[in-house]
Amino acid sequence: MLPEAVARQIISDHERRPRGRGEIAGAPHVTLDNPGCGDQVTVWVQVEEGRLAGLSFTGRGCAISQSSASLLTQTLKGKTLEEVRALAAGYRAMVMGEAPPDPVLGDLVALAGVSRLHARRKCALLAWNALDAALVEARSA
Repeated sequence: MLPEAVARQIISDHERRPRGRGEIAGAPHVTLDNPGCGDQVTVWVQVEEGRLAGLSFTGRGCAISQSSASLLTQTLKGKTLEEVRALAAGYRAMVMGEAPPDPVLGDLVALAGVSRLHARRKCALLAWNALDAALVEARSA
């Protein structure tokens, strides 16, 4: 686990200067809302030859939801769908408190503390749930 000050710095940096923000014209996308807090995230995906060739998001909300979306794009873009599934499973287990932070998650471990904040878990998983739905859309397109 990262020191708390480092984790806060990573989260703050991704909230203030999000990576992967923007639309991908013509790409499958899904918008999800968290009605409990008003967060909203749209995730766009481009899958080419079994790889996430394009991945972006737009949205509004708290530092957790927006930094999670930014980190998602930075971590997963270019990965194979198999790698995406494995990383997503590790991230979800960490956020839900079912597994310790795994160094393979890189800067995503900054969000490990969310596991102690049950109400914030939905914020941390919003973009990931939108990604899952967008990948289903991409498969059916």
